[in-house]
Amino acid sequence: MAGGHRLLLENARQVVLVCARGEGFLTREALRSLEVLEGASLVVGTDGFIKAIGPADAIQKQFSEETFEERIDCSGKCILPGLVDAHTHPVWAGERVHEFAMKLAGATYMDIHQAGGGINFTVERTRQASEEELYSSFQQRLGCMMRAGTTLVECKSGYGLSLETELKMLRVIERARRELDIGISATYCGAHSVPKGKTASEAADDIIKNHLPRLKELGRNGEIHVDNIDVFCEKGVFDLDSTRRILQSGKDIGLQINFHGDELHPMKAAELGVELGAQAISHLEEVSDEGITAMASARCSAVLLPTTAYMLRLKQPRARKMLDEGVIVALGSDFNPNAYCFSMPMVMHLACVNMRMSMPEALAAATINAAYALGKSHTQGSLEVGKQGDLIIINSPRWEHLIYQFGGHHELIDYVIAKGKVIYKK
Repeated sequence: MAGGHRLLLENARQVVLVCARGEGFLTREALRSLEVLEGASLVVGTDGFIKAIGPADAIQKQFSEETFEERIDCSGKCILPGLVDAHTHPVWAGERVHEFAMKLAGATYMDIHQAGGGINFTVERTRQASEEELYSSFQQRLGCMMRAGTTLVECKSGYGLSLETELKMLRVIERARRELDIGISATYCGAHSVPKGKTASEAADDIIKNHLPRLKELGRNGEIHVDNIDVFCEKGVFDLDSTRRILQSGKDIGLQINFHGDELHPMKAAELGVELGAQAISHLEEVSDEGITAMASARCSAVLLPTTAYMLRLKQPRARKMLDEGVIVALGSDFNPNAYCFSMPMVMHLACVNMRMSMPEALAAATINAAYALGKSHTQGSLEVGKQGDLIIINSPRWEHLIYQFGGHHELIDYVIAKGKVIYKK
Protein backbone atom coordinates (compact mmCIF):
# COMPACT_ATOMS: atom_id res chain seq x y z
CA MET A 1 0.00 0.00 0.00
CA ALA A 2 1.35 3.39 -0.99
CA GLY A 3 2.72 5.38 1.93
CA GLY A 4 1.39 2.76 4.38
CA HIS A 5 3.17 1.18 7.31
CA ARG A 6 3.10 -2.34 8.59
CA LEU A 7 2.62 -1.86 12.33
CA LEU A 8 1.77 0.74 14.97
CA LEU A 9 2.32 -0.12 18.63
CA GLU A 10 0.52 2.52 20.69
CA ASN A 11 0.68 3.89 24.24
CA ALA A 12 3.11 1.43 25.81
CA ARG A 13 3.76 1.93 29.50
CA GLN A 14 7.45 1.34 28.79
CA VAL A 15 9.46 0.91 25.59
CA VAL A 16 12.87 -0.56 26.41
CA LEU A 17 15.20 0.64 23.65
CA VAL A 18 18.24 -0.91 25.46
CA CYS A 19 20.46 1.65 23.70
CA ALA A 20 19.63 4.67 21.56
CA ARG A 21 22.82 6.00 19.96
CA GLY A 22 23.75 3.22 17.56
CA GLU A 23 26.08 1.46 20.03
CA GLY A 24 27.32 -1.90 18.77
CA PHE A 25 27.48 -3.27 22.33
CA LEU A 26 27.25 -2.11 25.95
CA THR A 27 29.87 -2.47 28.69
CA ARG A 28 30.63 -1.10 32.17
CA GLU A 29 28.64 2.04 33.17
CA ALA A 30 26.45 1.89 30.04
CA LEU A 31 24.89 -1.28 31.49
CA ARG A 32 23.73 0.36 34.73
CA SER A 33 20.62 1.98 33.29
CA LEU A 34 19.25 1.02 29.89
CA GLU A 35 17.37 3.48 27.68
CA VAL A 36 13.63 3.28 28.52
CA LEU A 37 10.81 5.51 27.26
CA GLU A 38 7.56 5.87 29.26
CA GLY A 39 4.21 6.34 27.51
CA ALA A 40 5.59 5.76 24.02
CA SER A 41 4.58 4.41 20.61
CA LEU A 42 6.55 2.70 17.85
CA VAL A 43 6.10 2.40 14.07
CA VAL A 44 7.46 -0.36 11.79
CA GLY A 45 7.44 0.15 8.02
CA THR A 46 6.37 -2.30 5.33
CA ASP A 47 10.08 -3.11 4.82
CA GLY A 48 10.18 -4.54 8.38
CA PHE A 49 12.40 -1.78 9.79
CA ILE A 50 11.60 0.66 12.62
CA LYS A 51 10.52 4.08 11.29
CA ALA A 52 9.75 6.01 14.49
CA ILE A 53 9.77 5.71 18.29
CA GLY A 54 8.68 8.44 20.64
CA PRO A 55 6.07 9.92 22.99
CA ALA A 56 2.64 8.51 22.14
CA ASP A 57 1.06 11.92 21.38
CA ALA A 58 3.94 12.99 19.11
CA ILE A 59 3.77 9.73 17.13
CA GLN A 60 -0.02 10.06 16.87
CA LYS A 61 0.35 13.59 15.41
CA GLN A 62 3.11 12.61 13.02
CA PHE A 63 1.25 9.58 11.66
CA SER A 64 -2.35 10.80 11.90
CA GLU A 65 -2.85 10.58 8.10
CA GLU A 66 -1.05 7.26 7.68
CA THR A 67 -2.50 3.79 7.20
CA PHE A 68 -1.27 0.72 9.08
CA GLU A 69 -1.69 -2.96 8.33
CA GLU A 70 -1.94 -3.58 12.07
CA ARG A 71 -2.30 -1.49 15.22
CA ILE A 72 -1.78 -2.90 18.70
CA ASP A 73 -2.85 -1.07 21.84
CA CYS A 74 -0.01 -1.53 24.35
CA SER A 75 -1.61 0.38 27.24
CA GLY A 76 -0.19 -0.88 30.55
CA LYS A 77 2.28 -3.14 28.71
CA CYS A 78 6.00 -3.09 27.91
CA ILE A 79 7.76 -3.37 24.57
CA LEU A 80 11.26 -4.88 24.54
CA PRO A 81 13.66 -5.87 21.75
CA GLY A 82 13.27 -9.47 20.58
CA LEU A 83 15.65 -11.67 22.58
CA VAL A 84 18.83 -12.99 20.98
CA ASP A 85 20.08 -16.48 21.87
CA ALA A 86 23.81 -16.48 21.10
CA HIS A 87 24.55 -20.21 21.47
CA THR A 88 22.43 -23.27 20.64
CA HIS A 89 22.73 -26.83 19.27
CA PRO A 90 19.14 -27.32 18.06
CA VAL A 91 19.47 -29.89 15.22
CA TRP A 92 19.71 -33.47 16.47
CA ALA A 93 17.88 -36.77 16.88
CA GLY A 94 17.69 -39.07 19.90
CA GLU A 95 16.72 -38.07 23.42
CA ARG A 96 19.30 -38.04 26.23
CA VAL A 97 16.88 -37.96 29.15
CA HIS A 98 18.52 -41.15 30.54
CA GLU A 99 21.81 -39.24 30.86
CA PHE A 100 20.14 -36.61 33.02
CA ALA A 101 19.37 -39.42 35.48
CA MET A 102 23.03 -40.54 35.34
CA LYS A 103 24.23 -36.98 36.03
CA LEU A 104 21.84 -36.65 38.96
CA ALA A 105 23.35 -39.88 40.32
CA GLY A 106 26.84 -38.35 40.18
CA ALA A 107 28.28 -39.08 36.72
CA THR A 108 30.28 -36.18 35.24
CA TYR A 109 30.00 -34.86 31.68
CA MET A 110 33.33 -36.50 30.78
CA ASP A 111 32.37 -39.85 32.45
CA ILE A 112 29.36 -40.06 30.13
CA HIS A 113 31.35 -38.82 27.11
CA GLN A 114 34.09 -41.45 27.60
CA ALA A 115 31.50 -44.23 28.00
CA GLY A 116 30.25 -43.49 24.46
CA GLY A 117 27.35 -41.29 25.60
CA GLY A 118 26.95 -37.56 25.36
CA ILE A 119 27.82 -36.08 21.97
CA ASN A 120 28.68 -39.59 20.61
CA PHE A 121 25.19 -40.91 21.42
CA THR A 122 23.57 -37.98 19.64
CA VAL A 123 25.93 -38.31 16.65
CA GLU A 124 24.83 -41.92 16.09
CA ARG A 125 21.12 -40.99 16.16
CA THR A 126 21.60 -37.87 14.03
CA ARG A 127 23.51 -39.81 11.36
CA GLN A 128 20.60 -42.28 11.14
CA ALA A 129 17.86 -39.61 10.96
CA SER A 130 16.56 -38.34 7.63
CA GLU A 131 16.86 -34.67 6.68
CA GLU A 132 13.06 -34.38 6.88
CA GLU A 133 12.96 -35.83 10.43
CA LEU A 134 15.70 -33.43 11.54
CA TYR A 135 13.90 -30.45 9.99
CA SER A 136 10.61 -31.36 11.62
CA SER A 137 12.04 -31.52 15.17
CA PHE A 138 14.21 -28.43 14.56
CA GLN A 139 11.19 -26.42 13.42
CA GLN A 140 9.29 -27.40 16.60
CA ARG A 141 12.24 -26.37 18.80
CA LEU A 142 12.55 -23.01 17.04
CA GLY A 143 8.81 -22.51 17.65
CA CYS A 144 9.35 -23.05 21.39
CA MET A 145 12.24 -20.56 21.43
CA MET A 146 10.19 -18.00 19.53
CA ARG A 147 7.22 -18.29 21.90
CA ALA A 148 9.66 -17.59 24.77
CA GLY A 149 10.63 -14.31 23.04
CA THR A 150 13.65 -15.24 20.90
CA THR A 151 13.73 -13.53 17.48
CA LEU A 152 17.37 -14.25 16.54
CA VAL A 153 19.14 -17.51 17.35
CA GLU A 154 22.59 -18.93 16.65
CA CYS A 155 22.30 -22.55 15.42
CA LYS A 156 25.23 -24.97 15.27
CA SER A 157 25.87 -28.15 13.35
CA GLY A 158 28.19 -30.58 15.16
CA TYR A 159 26.32 -33.85 15.66
CA GLY A 160 27.54 -35.24 12.34
CA LEU A 161 31.35 -35.15 12.63
CA SER A 162 31.41 -36.63 9.09
CA LEU A 163 31.18 -34.25 6.14
CA GLU A 164 27.98 -35.92 4.91
CA THR A 165 26.06 -35.51 8.19
CA GLU A 166 27.45 -32.03 8.93
CA LEU A 167 26.18 -30.91 5.51
CA LYS A 168 22.82 -32.57 6.21
CA MET A 169 22.54 -30.50 9.41
CA LEU A 170 23.64 -27.29 7.67
CA ARG A 171 21.03 -27.86 4.91
CA VAL A 172 18.37 -28.20 7.63
CA ILE A 173 19.53 -24.91 9.22
CA GLU A 174 19.60 -23.21 5.80
CA ARG A 175 16.05 -24.35 5.02
CA ALA A 176 14.82 -22.88 8.31
CA ARG A 177 16.72 -19.65 7.63
CA ARG A 178 14.86 -19.31 4.32
CA GLU A 179 11.40 -20.51 5.34
CA LEU A 180 10.82 -19.36 8.93
CA ASP A 181 10.30 -15.92 10.47
CA ILE A 182 12.84 -16.31 13.28
CA GLY A 183 16.32 -14.92 12.46
CA ILE A 184 19.13 -17.51 12.26
CA SER A 185 22.92 -17.22 12.46
CA ALA A 186 24.39 -20.50 11.17
CA THR A 187 27.52 -22.06 12.67
CA TYR A 188 29.64 -24.90 11.31
CA CYS A 189 30.76 -26.95 14.33
CA GLY A 190 32.26 -30.05 12.71
CA ALA A 191 34.96 -30.01 15.41
CA HIS A 192 32.45 -30.67 18.21
CA SER A 193 34.06 -33.98 19.15
CA VAL A 194 36.84 -36.17 17.76
CA PRO A 195 35.24 -38.91 15.60
CA LYS A 196 35.85 -42.52 16.64
CA GLY A 197 39.09 -43.92 15.22
CA LYS A 198 40.71 -40.51 14.66
CA THR A 199 43.10 -38.36 16.66
CA ALA A 200 42.35 -34.65 17.15
CA SER A 201 45.10 -33.84 14.66
CA GLU A 202 43.67 -36.22 12.02
CA ALA A 203 40.17 -34.84 12.58
CA ALA A 204 41.53 -31.30 12.14
CA ASP A 205 43.26 -32.34 8.88
CA ASP A 206 39.98 -33.79 7.54
CA ILE A 207 38.07 -30.61 8.42
CA ILE A 208 40.70 -28.34 6.83
CA LYS A 209 41.24 -30.43 3.68
CA ASN A 210 37.70 -31.66 3.03
CA HIS A 211 34.95 -29.95 5.07
CA LEU A 212 35.93 -26.27 4.74
CA PRO A 213 36.65 -26.28 0.96
CA ARG A 214 33.21 -27.89 0.43
CA LEU A 215 31.55 -25.24 2.64
CA LYS A 216 33.31 -22.49 0.71
CA GLU A 217 32.05 -23.93 -2.58
CA LEU A 218 28.46 -24.31 -1.32
CA GLY A 219 28.59 -20.74 -0.01
CA ARG A 220 29.80 -19.43 -3.36
CA ASN A 221 26.95 -21.22 -5.16
CA GLY A 222 24.45 -19.74 -2.71
CA GLU A 223 23.33 -23.22 -1.54
CA ILE A 224 24.28 -22.91 2.13
CA HIS A 225 25.02 -19.73 4.05
CA VAL A 226 27.30 -20.23 7.08
CA ASP A 227 28.22 -17.31 9.38
CA ASN A 228 30.49 -18.76 12.08
CA ILE A 229 33.05 -21.48 12.77
CA ASP A 230 33.17 -23.29 16.12
CA VAL A 231 35.51 -25.82 17.75
CA PHE A 232 35.12 -27.56 21.15
CA CYS A 233 38.55 -26.61 22.53
CA GLU A 234 38.87 -28.89 25.56
CA LYS A 235 41.21 -31.37 27.24
CA GLY A 236 40.57 -34.77 25.63
CA VAL A 237 38.74 -33.16 22.67
CA PHE A 238 40.52 -30.53 20.49
CA ASP A 239 43.80 -29.22 21.89
CA LEU A 240 45.04 -25.65 21.34
CA ASP A 241 47.07 -26.54 18.27
CA SER A 242 44.24 -28.32 16.42
CA THR A 243 41.80 -25.62 17.50
CA ARG A 244 44.08 -22.88 16.15
CA ARG A 245 44.47 -24.62 12.77
CA ILE A 246 40.74 -25.19 12.30
CA LEU A 247 39.67 -21.71 13.40
CA GLN A 248 42.30 -20.00 11.24
CA SER A 249 41.23 -22.04 8.19
CA GLY A 250 37.60 -21.08 8.83
CA LYS A 251 38.56 -17.43 9.13
CA ASP A 252 40.45 -17.73 5.82
CA ILE A 253 37.20 -18.64 4.03
CA GLY A 254 35.36 -15.70 5.60
CA LEU A 255 33.74 -17.26 8.69
CA GLN A 256 33.53 -15.42 12.02
CA ILE A 257 35.32 -17.23 14.85
CA ASN A 258 32.86 -18.10 17.62
CA PHE A 259 33.96 -21.14 19.63
CA HIS A 260 33.70 -23.20 22.86
CA GLY A 261 36.60 -22.46 25.23
CA ASP A 262 37.82 -22.91 28.83
CA GLU A 263 34.72 -24.85 29.90
CA LEU A 264 35.90 -27.88 31.90
CA HIS A 265 39.65 -27.18 32.12
CA PRO A 266 41.73 -23.99 31.89
CA MET A 267 43.10 -24.23 28.33
CA LYS A 268 44.08 -20.60 27.59
CA ALA A 269 41.37 -20.71 24.92
CA ALA A 270 40.46 -17.07 25.58
CA GLU A 271 44.04 -16.00 24.83
CA LEU A 272 43.97 -18.06 21.63
CA GLY A 273 40.65 -16.52 20.56
CA VAL A 274 42.00 -13.02 21.02
CA GLU A 275 45.15 -13.90 19.05
CA LEU A 276 42.99 -15.14 16.14
CA GLY A 277 40.56 -12.19 16.21
CA ALA A 278 37.54 -14.17 17.47
CA GLN A 279 34.17 -12.40 17.51
CA ALA A 280 33.02 -14.49 20.50
CA ILE A 281 34.04 -17.28 22.85
CA SER A 282 31.48 -19.37 24.75
CA HIS A 283 31.45 -21.02 28.20
CA LEU A 284 34.65 -19.65 29.88
CA GLU A 285 33.92 -21.28 33.27
CA GLU A 286 37.70 -21.84 33.63
CA VAL A 287 39.00 -18.71 31.88
CA SER A 288 42.23 -17.15 33.22
CA ASP A 289 42.54 -13.59 34.51
CA GLU A 290 44.82 -12.84 31.56
CA GLY A 291 42.21 -14.22 29.18
CA ILE A 292 39.55 -11.90 30.63
CA THR A 293 41.81 -8.85 30.28
CA ALA A 294 42.73 -9.80 26.71
CA MET A 295 39.06 -10.30 25.70
CA ALA A 296 38.11 -6.90 27.13
CA SER A 297 40.75 -5.01 25.16
CA ALA A 298 40.11 -7.00 21.94
CA ARG A 299 36.31 -6.46 22.14
CA CYS A 300 35.87 -10.23 21.91
CA SER A 301 32.46 -11.16 23.28
CA ALA A 302 32.03 -13.68 26.14
CA VAL A 303 28.93 -15.82 25.57
CA LEU A 304 28.00 -17.12 29.03
CA LEU A 305 25.69 -20.12 29.45
CA PRO A 306 24.19 -20.20 32.95
CA THR A 307 21.95 -23.19 32.15
CA THR A 308 24.97 -25.41 31.41
CA ALA A 309 26.82 -24.55 34.61
CA TYR A 310 23.54 -25.08 36.49
CA MET A 311 22.62 -28.46 34.95
CA LEU A 312 26.16 -29.88 34.97
CA ARG A 313 26.80 -28.46 38.48
CA LEU A 314 29.92 -26.72 37.18
CA LYS A 315 31.56 -23.67 38.66
CA GLN A 316 29.69 -20.61 37.33
CA PRO A 317 31.56 -18.40 34.85
CA ARG A 318 32.98 -15.26 36.51
CA ALA A 319 30.51 -12.85 34.99
CA ARG A 320 31.12 -10.13 37.60
CA LYS A 321 34.86 -10.01 36.97
CA MET A 322 34.26 -9.93 33.19
CA LEU A 323 31.71 -7.10 33.50
CA ASP A 324 33.93 -5.10 35.85
CA GLU A 325 36.84 -5.42 33.41
CA GLY A 326 34.75 -4.25 30.45
CA VAL A 327 34.23 -7.54 28.60
CA ILE A 328 31.24 -7.55 26.21
CA VAL A 329 29.11 -10.15 28.04
CA ALA A 330 26.40 -11.97 26.08
CA LEU A 331 24.07 -14.84 27.01
CA GLY A 332 22.94 -18.04 25.32
CA SER A 333 20.68 -20.93 26.29
CA ASP A 334 23.12 -23.61 25.03
CA PHE A 335 19.95 -25.53 24.07
CA ASN A 336 21.07 -29.11 23.34
CA PRO A 337 20.25 -32.66 24.52
CA ASN A 338 22.50 -32.06 27.55
CA ALA A 339 21.04 -28.66 28.60
CA TYR A 340 17.43 -28.65 27.50
CA CYS A 341 16.21 -25.06 27.85
CA PHE A 342 14.45 -22.98 25.18
CA SER A 343 13.85 -19.89 27.28
CA MET A 344 16.06 -16.81 27.28
CA PRO A 345 13.95 -15.26 30.10
CA MET A 346 14.95 -18.24 32.29
CA VAL A 347 18.57 -17.87 31.14
CA MET A 348 18.49 -14.18 32.17
CA HIS A 349 17.00 -15.09 35.56
CA LEU A 350 19.74 -17.70 36.19
CA ALA A 351 22.38 -15.17 35.07
CA CYS A 352 21.10 -12.73 37.69
CA VAL A 353 20.79 -15.22 40.54
CA ASN A 354 23.75 -17.57 39.90
CA MET A 355 26.16 -15.26 38.10
CA ARG A 356 25.32 -12.11 40.10
CA MET A 357 24.33 -10.02 37.08
CA SER A 358 21.87 -7.15 37.45
CA MET A 359 18.62 -7.20 35.45
CA PRO A 360 19.78 -4.44 33.05
CA GLU A 361 23.07 -6.31 32.50
CA ALA A 362 21.20 -9.54 31.77
CA LEU A 363 18.78 -7.89 29.34
CA ALA A 364 21.62 -6.17 27.46
CA ALA A 365 23.47 -9.51 27.38
CA ALA A 366 20.41 -11.18 25.81
CA THR A 367 19.81 -8.39 23.26
CA ILE A 368 22.46 -5.94 21.97
CA ASN A 369 25.51 -7.88 23.25
CA ALA A 370 24.22 -11.25 22.03
CA ALA A 371 23.57 -9.63 18.63
CA TYR A 372 27.16 -8.29 18.73
CA ALA A 373 28.49 -11.81 19.45
CA LEU A 374 26.82 -12.87 16.17
CA GLY A 375 28.04 -9.82 14.24
CA LYS A 376 24.44 -8.56 13.91
CA SER A 377 24.19 -5.64 16.35
CA HIS A 378 23.98 -3.09 13.52
CA THR A 379 20.52 -4.46 12.60
CA GLN A 380 19.26 -6.25 15.73
CA GLY A 381 19.43 -6.21 19.54
CA SER A 382 17.91 -2.79 20.35
CA LEU A 383 14.87 -0.71 19.38
CA GLU A 384 16.23 2.15 17.27
CA VAL A 385 15.05 3.83 14.07
CA GLY A 386 16.54 1.98 11.09
CA LYS A 387 16.89 -1.34 12.92
CA GLN A 388 14.83 -4.45 12.23
CA GLY A 389 11.36 -4.44 13.84
CA ASP A 390 12.02 -7.46 16.10
CA LEU A 391 10.28 -7.05 19.44
CA ILE A 392 8.16 -8.58 22.17
CA ILE A 393 5.22 -7.14 24.08
CA ILE A 394 4.78 -8.26 27.66
CA ASN A 395 1.67 -7.85 29.76
CA SER A 396 3.17 -6.11 32.76
CA PRO A 397 3.80 -2.47 33.74
CA ARG A 398 7.56 -2.94 34.22
CA TRP A 399 9.95 -4.73 31.90
CA GLU A 400 11.82 -6.40 34.78
CA HIS A 401 8.94 -8.87 35.22
CA LEU A 402 10.32 -10.81 32.24
CA ILE A 403 13.38 -11.71 34.36
CA TYR A 404 11.85 -11.56 37.85
CA GLN A 405 9.10 -14.12 37.14
CA PHE A 406 11.10 -17.34 36.90
CA GLY A 407 9.43 -19.53 34.27
CA GLY A 408 6.64 -16.95 33.85
CA HIS A 409 7.35 -16.00 30.26
CA HIS A 410 4.46 -18.03 28.80
CA GLU A 411 1.96 -15.94 30.76
CA LEU A 412 3.78 -12.64 30.26
CA ILE A 413 4.53 -12.59 26.53
CA ASP A 414 1.49 -11.37 24.58
CA TYR A 415 3.16 -10.86 21.20
CA VAL A 416 6.39 -11.78 19.45
CA ILE A 417 7.09 -9.71 16.33
CA ALA A 418 9.80 -10.22 13.69
CA LYS A 419 10.39 -7.59 10.98
CA GLY A 420 7.13 -5.94 12.03
CA LYS A 421 5.13 -9.14 11.48
CA VAL A 422 3.31 -10.78 14.39
CA ILE A 423 4.78 -14.29 14.55
CA TYR A 424 3.21 -15.27 17.89
CA LYS A 425 0.18 -13.97 19.71
CA LYS A 426 -0.89 -15.40 23.06
